[in-house]
Amino acid sequence: MNLPTPAPTSPPATPTHDVAPAADNTPPTRSKITGGLAALACAACCAIPLLITAGVLTGAGAALLEQTLLAIAAGLAVTALGLWWLHRRRSVHRASTARGSTTGCGSGSCGC
Repeated sequence: MNLPTPAPTSPPATPTHDVAPAADNTPPTRSKITGGLAALACAACCAIPLLITAGVLTGAGAALLEQTLLAIAAGLAVTALGLWWLHRRRSVHRASTARGSTTGCGSGSCGC
C-alpha cells in the first residue's frame, strides 16, 4: 500500500527584530577624516623641497616646518587609530549587550 508522502515543510523564518546586531568593523567618519588630515600633512611634508626650490622657504624654515608637519601627521595618525579602536570597542560591547550575553563584554567582567 502506497501512502502519499507529506509535503516538505520549510523551517520557520526567524523574526528580524530578535536578531542581535553585529559588531561594526568599519572605521567611523571621524577616524576617516583624521586619517585624511594625517595624509595631507604627509603630502605637505613631501612638498617642502619644492617650496625650497621655489624660494618660498629657507633652510631653517624648512627644517622647522618639516619637524612640525611630521609631529602633526604622527599625532593625527595615532588619533585616527585610537578613534577607530574606541568605535570598535563600543560596537562590540553594544552587540554583546544586545545578545544578552552573560559572559565577556556584556557582563562587564572582561578587560576589553
